[in-house]
Amino acid sequence: MLPAMLSGEGLLWSPANTGPLKVRRQVVTMHDAATLDHPEWFERKFAAWYRFLLPRLANRVQRVITVSEYSRHRLVAQTGIPHSKVTVIPLAADARFRTYERPALEAALRIWGLSETPYLLAVGSLEPRKNLGTLFQAWEAWEGRPVGLQLAVVGAGNKVFSGAGFGQVPQGVNLLGRVSDEVLPLLYAGAEAFLYPSLYEGFGLPPLEAMASGTPVVTSNVTSLPEVVGDAALTVDPRDALALRDAMRRVVTDTALASELRVRGLHRAAHYSWEKTAAHTWEILQQEANK
Repeated sequence: MLPAMLSGEGLLWSPANTGPLKVRRQVVTMHDAATLDHPEWFERKFAAWYRFLLPRLANRVQRVITVSEYSRHRLVAQTGIPHSKVTVIPLAADARFRTYERPALEAALRIWGLSETPYLLAVGSLEPRKNLGTLFQAWEAWEGRPVGLQLAVVGAGNKVFSGAGFGQVPQGVNLLGRVSDEVLPLLYAGAEAFLYPSLYEGFGLPPLEAMASGTPVVTSNVTSLPEVVGDAALTVDPRDALALRDAMRRVVTDTALASELRVRGLHRAAHYSWEKTAAHTWEILQQEANK
């Protein structure tokens, strides 16, 4: 239906990874090449469809937009399109993610049982690439954790533990499940540190959201994540539970380091904005429309 509606006129922008193969006058935003790099992480038919579609679509359309240099590199490698055909336009944290004074946090934190004791925050689903199993192993391996310190996990329910090899919820872990868009920024801002040991990201918004919230970040040293966080976070091998444990311990016990990471994170996050993203996207669309 969409190709017929275009009638060969104008330029189509498809912003969510896919688009109609029949339309050549098209710009497609492909956020990552995860389905091509790691099809084993996805449902078989879904991965097979993307393996068929993405290379053909990338080579047919006028231009591809992606969100990081890492994603550009992987899309070029996986689809065979020229490097020059792919434009990198980074994402940004929403303005809701910012620093908050403690009184503004108290009501939300009290609801989740986080107002009385310090906590580390993780955001992750059951996707294999979010790597929650290694995070739980690192938490379990941290002997002598500060009394009362919690690991609060947004997005994962109790069934994550059977998949990660845990028979029960480890001591000190607080599973919050899904939270509202209004509450999430407050949870970021109230945390002692944010943990994001993902195995693969096309960009990685959560660490940027945490930095914009003034929260120290521990994240992975692979894929796009070092590109996004720069020197404003601690980065570790996401498959090394002991390295992750040591990074968590450092950011909690070294107050000077935590303070430095807060300052660096705020500065780093300020380099990204949705206004810049929108302006650059509009510039590319105008260029392609005039061809």
